[in-house]
Amino acid sequence: MSLSRLRSALRCDLVKVSPSSALVAKVWGPCVRELSTGTSRRGAVSQHNTKPDWNRAVSEAEKIVGYPTSFLSLRWVMSDEIANVALHLRKLVGSNHPLLKTAKNLIYNGKNNMQAWGLIVLLVSKAAGHSPEIPDMEQDKAAGVLHSQRALAEVTEMIRTSHLVHKGLVNMNSSRPIEEPDNMMFGNKIALLSGDYLLANSCTELANLRNQELVELMSSAVRDLAEAEFLGERDEQNNPLPSRPLPVDQLEPASDWECLTSPLPMTGVAGCGRREWVARHVLAAGALLGKSCSAALKLAGHDPALQSQGYLFGCHLALAWQAFLDLEAFTGPEPTSFSLVGAPLAFTLEARPELYSYIEAGRKSVHDVDYHALYEAVVAGNGIEQTKALQREHISRACDVLDSFPNCDARTALTNIIVAMHP
Repeated sequence: MSLSRLRSALRCDLVKVSPSSALVAKVWGPCVRELSTGTSRRGAVSQHNTKPDWNRAVSEAEKIVGYPTSFLSLRWVMSDEIANVALHLRKLVGSNHPLLKTAKNLIYNGKNNMQAWGLIVLLVSKAAGHSPEIPDMEQDKAAGVLHSQRALAEVTEMIRTSHLVHKGLVNMNSSRPIEEPDNMMFGNKIALLSGDYLLANSCTELANLRNQELVELMSSAVRDLAEAEFLGERDEQNNPLPSRPLPVDQLEPASDWECLTSPLPMTGVAGCGRREWVARHVLAAGALLGKSCSAALKLAGHDPALQSQGYLFGCHLALAWQAFLDLEAFTGPEPTSFSLVGAPLAFTLEARPELYSYIEAGRKSVHDVDYHALYEAVVAGNGIEQTKALQREHISRACDVLDSFPNCDARTALTNIIVAMHP
């Protein structure tokens, strides 16, 4: 990729996105091709005749890089600090504090292994290879990655875990009565301290890599995670709410995003369901995974163009995964609740703005929302189909990035993970 082309790839038009617009625009815009899992251009998708499921794809990928993500990094999981936290966490068993659910979902959400982010970073690292100038001492030749890349994968998991743990804090100042206030307060202390501990350890590990540009890049990802918590409306318990849909002629012109480390501009995001969904999940997930993949390629000595491709891959994969999670609520029996900022509801609200009155009812608490009415509206409309199309767009774009990597077992493993999400 030429320098001029790369510069053009750093411009983002959130209003009208063409196939030629680039870096962040590629994350937001529509896809020009559908994913074809049967073509030889994508390489071998799986060793099996059937479509791989997520857990099997993750399990097989772990064998390729020797990274058992279920255990994260034993250096900090088995530390005295975490052992003490786990001891205190037992006191919350039987309570309704969300930290318990967070701890459970970090490993397994009932259907899928959720700890695959560090694994994806290592698979990207192995698929791209490294510069021949990297000293032998830096290489983990058995796994095909660098020791610094393995440390980066652990940093990625720690940052993500700390963010999810911090999100489990309960607002004790809510106007609604708090059940089990003593347990809630104790759980808040544990969530705050354990999240801070993990974040502090991730900063220490990151500093040990002794790469200033890498620190700046990953620090911007932490900033994006924090900014995601301030995007859009919130109820009193700090649960996210979508913004009121606006007619197309009332939407503000979108801003450009010139640099990976710059904050994502929010101009033209509020009121547009698709843009708001993408912005929310780029900040809350895509930025961390994308910048981690980009950082892994930087450690391997690759040029900035490939680093940008790594960022795009991580963003598209995170957005495809989020669309997959949003669809789960509508693939089985009617749930008692679901995400109010999920893509199916966002598309439904765009088509039927009058449904926003149900969202307004939940400003004090999401428990005041008529989930049944919203569920019926989503099922009756085309929000589910639009979400599936959105997922296919990001899956296809992630596969387009994989095409720039040499054909190898790591690339095949990444393809299997992507195909496992395909609707």
